[in-house]
Amino acid sequence: MFVNARGSIRDVVFVDGVRTPFGKAKGVYTETRADDLVVRVIRELLRRNPSLPPERIDEVAIAATTQIGDQGLTLGRTAGILAGLPRSVPGYSIDRMCAGAVTAVTTAASAIGIGAYDLAIAGGVEHMGRHPMGEGVDPNPRFVSEKLVDPSALVMGLTAENVHDRYPAITRARADAYAVASQTKAAKAYADGRIQPDLVPVAARHAESGWELVTADEPPRPGTTLEGLSGLRTPFRPHGRVTAGNAAGINDGATGCVLAAADVAAELGLSRKMTLVGFGFAGVEPEVMGVGPIPSTEKALARTGLTIDDIGLFELNEAFAVQVLAFLDHFGLDDDDPRVNPYGGAIAYGHPLASSGVRLMTQLAREFEEHPEVRYGLTAMCVGIGMGATTIWENPHHQAA
Repeated sequence: MFVNARGSIRDVVFVDGVRTPFGKAKGVYTETRADDLVVRVIRELLRRNPSLPPERIDEVAIAATTQIGDQGLTLGRTAGILAGLPRSVPGYSIDRMCAGAVTAVTTAASAIGIGAYDLAIAGGVEHMGRHPMGEGVDPNPRFVSEKLVDPSALVMGLTAENVHDRYPAITRARADAYAVASQTKAAKAYADGRIQPDLVPVAARHAESGWELVTADEPPRPGTTLEGLSGLRTPFRPHGRVTAGNAAGINDGATGCVLAAADVAAELGLSRKMTLVGFGFAGVEPEVMGVGPIPSTEKALARTGLTIDDIGLFELNEAFAVQVLAFLDHFGLDDDDPRVNPYGGAIAYGHPLASSGVRLMTQLAREFEEHPEVRYGLTAMCVGIGMGATTIWENPHHQAA
C-alpha cells in the first residue's frame, strides 16, 4: 500500500483550463498539426499562470483517440518538449475515446492525491479532419462472430438511434428542440463574453487564403431554427431521428488544464477554480453507449455521498441530443433546466473527441465563479464502445445561503 509523506490523501484543485477554438473537420485547421494545437495550449497555461515554475510540473498527460501521425509519438512528452518545458518533465499519451481528457485529468489527479505528484498538466486533442474516428483500427472479428457486441456499436450515429429506440419518449422533434436551445445558449454566451477568456488564439494557414488568427469556434450555427433542423436528412437510418443538427460535428481542437495539490497551489499563489470531489467510470452495452453517463454519475454520486439534488450545475457533453435527454429523464430533470449546460454544449461548439472533457471542466469553472450559491457541479459524457465518465467538483467560491 502506498503511503504518501503527508500520511493522507490531499485535495486536488483545478487551477486553470484553456482550449483552442474548435474547428470543423477540413476547416480552419486543415493545415495545422495536432501536436502544435497542444503546444499552444501548454504555452498559454504557462503564460496565464506565471507563478507556476515549469520545472515543478510532474507530468503532462495528453489524450488522443487516434494515436497515429501527428497525434502519435507519446504526445504528452513530445508536446511538452515542443512547448519548451524542461527536459526533466515527463509525459505520456492516453486513450479512452471521447473521455480521453477526462481520464487524463482523473489519472493525474489521483497521483496528486496520493502524493506522487504535486502539479500536472492534463488535456486532449483530436484532429478529426486529418484522423477520422476509426482510422487504422482493426476490430477483432470475434466482436461480431461471437456476438459480443451488436455491429451497430461501431457506428456512433447508430448507437444514438438505438438510444432513441430505448427511450421512445425522446422524439426527433424533442431532440431538435434541445439542439436549437444549445445553439441559442452558445450564441448568448459568446455575446456575453463568457467563452472568449478561455480560448487561446491559433495562427492557422490555408493553402488558398493564407494565414489567419483563429479566435472563435468555427462550428456554432447561431440562428438555428426548428424549421431548419426538421428538413435535415437522417444519415444513419432511413426515417431515423439523428441528424447533423441534433448531434455534435466532426471537429478539430485541443484542451488543457493545470491540476495541483491544494497546498502546493497555495504555496505558489495559483488560483483554485474547482476542487475535485470524486469521479466515476462505468460500462454499458456498447450499442447504446449514449446511456453511459447515467451509471457513471450514479457511481460518482454514491462514492462521494452526494445525491443528484446536491448538484447545482451540470456540464453534459452533447455528442447527441438524445443521450443528454436520456440522462435528464433518468434523473428527473427538465429539458430546459437552467442548471444544465448554461453556455450551450457540443452541438454548438463541436466535439473533438478526446479533448472535450476539459472543455466541460473549463466551462464549469467559469460558471462556478458566477454562481457562488452553487456548491457542487459535475461534468459527464458518453464514451464509445459503451462507457460513461463523470467528475464531480466543489465550488471554492461557494457561499452558503
